[in-house]
Amino acid sequence: MNLSTVLLKPGEADRLVAGHPWVYSSSILRLTAPAQDGEVVQVKDHRQRLLGVGFYNSRSKIAVRLLDRDRVDINKDFFCRRLAAALEHRKRYLPLATSFRLVNAESDLLSGLIVDKYGDVLVLQTSSLGMDLRKPLIVELLRELLSPQAILERNDMAGRKFEGLPESNSVLYGEAPSETVIQLNGLEFTADLAEGHKTGMYLDQQANYAAVAEFARGAVVLDCFSFLGGFALHAARAGARHVHGLDQSEAAVATANRLAVRNGLADRVEFEVANVFDWLKGKTSTGPNERLVPVYDVIILDPPSFTRNRASVDDALRGYKEIHLRALKLIKPGGILATFCCSHHVDRQLFEEVVLAAAFDTHRLLRRVASFTQSADHPIIPAIPETEYLKGYAYEVMKTG
Repeated sequence: MNLSTVLLKPGEADRLVAGHPWVYSSSILRLTAPAQDGEVVQVKDHRQRLLGVGFYNSRSKIAVRLLDRDRVDINKDFFCRRLAAALEHRKRYLPLATSFRLVNAESDLLSGLIVDKYGDVLVLQTSSLGMDLRKPLIVELLRELLSPQAILERNDMAGRKFEGLPESNSVLYGEAPSETVIQLNGLEFTADLAEGHKTGMYLDQQANYAAVAEFARGAVVLDCFSFLGGFALHAARAGARHVHGLDQSEAAVATANRLAVRNGLADRVEFEVANVFDWLKGKTSTGPNERLVPVYDVIILDPPSFTRNRASVDDALRGYKEIHLRALKLIKPGGILATFCCSHHVDRQLFEEVVLAAAFDTHRLLRRVASFTQSADHPIIPAIPETEYLKGYAYEVMKTG
């Protein structure tokens, strides 16, 4: 195996030794021989100590994505072992799930590859040139491992342009169904694998849907940013008296209402098209002599990411504080606020600080009763901070008088 060697500048190896797989172009001292974009190279520190092998791309800021710390062949056997290990992890930690993320890129030591399983249909994304060039091999192995009905690619992510890759949506194997029906915790959902968010829908809250629903028995629930109704439908099934879901997407609300009927829950849950910020503001605005009476036992806040980069974090924090201020005014004493943040750039501590600032301003005392993270099919490797993005808490609004 004759590989070109990428030598790093002094001081650039520690992060890789700790387990992070990305070699930035700015960290490279030189290459010992020319390397083609997309091919395998070996990486060494400035003292010639081996750090691993991975895919090279001179056009990307992430010049090398390490795949293994040893000098191994990145061949069919390698991918077979990694895919089998990823599946085994899901079987171990989500044994009853039939839909889940099978491969979560860096979390499964396959940087640049995502594979989601929706029942008998697989959807993959390749965000690195090296992985993209090996799509035929990956499809072959996925067929052998899982015998799916179909395999689709949803390579319409903006990040592909940084690898010099075009967008590409296609059927890689089989025949794509017109509608994909999946089960999450025993509830039926329909996933739009051709046009839906991400690879079709969000799978990272699967465990949290069930956990938050435990607070909803006998409750009046408000589910903000409800999308397809994941939290709302689970709350209704758990025994909520009534659930009201809000989302600004007409298509998402129409689907959520259909799913309520499909799951036999339409008598207890309804969805409304609304801008959540405006709706909350309208419900919490009072006249000079009016007193706001809280009406909800449980409020769920699961907004989309308010920031995609560090430069916009301050604006995002203002948005998070605003929705918490409004929501806290609508929760009865003794009620529950379940809240989530999916921005990698807002860490767990900073997110809780925003919630507590809103509680201070609304004179609410909160008792934390649960902490949440992404489902086990989106594993977290602490040495790779990018693998952790979803965080959440449940708070009891305490009776203080």
